[in-house]
Amino acid sequence: MLSGKTILLGITGGIASYKICELIRMYKRANANVQVVCTPNALNFVTKLTLQTLSKNNVAVEEFDIKNYNPEHISFADKADIMVIAPATANTISKIATGLADNLLTSIACAFTKSVIIAPAMNCNMWENPVIQENLRKLHYTILKPESGYLACGYLGKGRLCKIEKIFDKTVELLNYKPLTGKKIVITSGGTIEDIDPVRYISNYSSGKMGLALADTAKNLGADVTLITTKDVCKKYNVVKVKSASDMKNAVEKEFNNADCVIMAAAVADYRVKETASQKIKKTDEDEINITLVKNPDILKEISAKKQGQIVIGFCAESENLIENAKEKIAKKGCDYLIANDISRKDIGFSSDYNEVTILDKNGGMKKLERADKMTIAHQIFEEIYGKE
Repeated sequence: MLSGKTILLGITGGIASYKICELIRMYKRANANVQVVCTPNALNFVTKLTLQTLSKNNVAVEEFDIKNYNPEHISFADKADIMVIAPATANTISKIATGLADNLLTSIACAFTKSVIIAPAMNCNMWENPVIQENLRKLHYTILKPESGYLACGYLGKGRLCKIEKIFDKTVELLNYKPLTGKKIVITSGGTIEDIDPVRYISNYSSGKMGLALADTAKNLGADVTLITTKDVCKKYNVVKVKSASDMKNAVEKEFNNADCVIMAAAVADYRVKETASQKIKKTDEDEINITLVKNPDILKEISAKKQGQIVIGFCAESENLIENAKEKIAKKGCDYLIANDISRKDIGFSSDYNEVTILDKNGGMKKLERADKMTIAHQIFEEIYGKE
């Protein structure tokens, strides 16, 4: 069931640590390679020798115990197919959520780009703490919520580690759930830059985060991904760096014929300067300066007109009358889907890690995705698009 898969199993310092011995047995019976990484406090609850005997691998604990030239937190992250942290304490959850990497396990989590499962276990009051709940919402991971029952501290409430079988089943599901395998997905992201002169340009506030979340998600779901972006991005899938709308148009057209789906998440400038100055425009005594702008190519409309079986998805960033403008845009552009988001809200959209969108389709259908982190929104978008195939 898990042959050829490497599971990076993180164990933190909670009483439920002893239960993970059975999880290791289940992984090994399914022919997985299990690499255990413990926080130092985890060894107060389960011994290193026990974990090594069950996993048939050395157990990693210390961050700088480097056997070769490879930093351990990077080499572990590269080799594993999935990361499972169980039990996950409130302390470790909060560290990962805030980017704190002060031990080997949290350093690996910061560097890990594939699927991650978090199975929390803690006192019920800790679980209900609003700070812990907010930190959980920050994580772009699969969270297996704790169960209710009698806790080691004597309380009765929600905080018990979920059933080991549930962690195992979710691991199998994520490692084998690749609905986009065999599909080429092209995604654009970021705001284009239109030069005025060598030192000035026209652009917008797009951070490229939504497009990046879509690209990462598509890769995790098995797709062959090409990200065309105006941002500096280092990924294991194909990344094409562009600058202007014209550059982006050329890059999209180059990839379009072989694509199964094109997602235009980039904020493409509607206009560019008619004549870019070759030298810096000097300040004069005049109170005004006139710059003539001309329309950029409408990439979304052009590729929608040329599609031959491809799914074409556009984005619509509006500051007012969101749905009305989105309906008008999807009719004009001819794309299959249009994803509309309200950029007037400060808690979503440009530069935010969160979004709330409405998906419109060419047949008049409409579905709202409630506010969530952009990775979750990206997953829901692909579920909505490919769940209808």
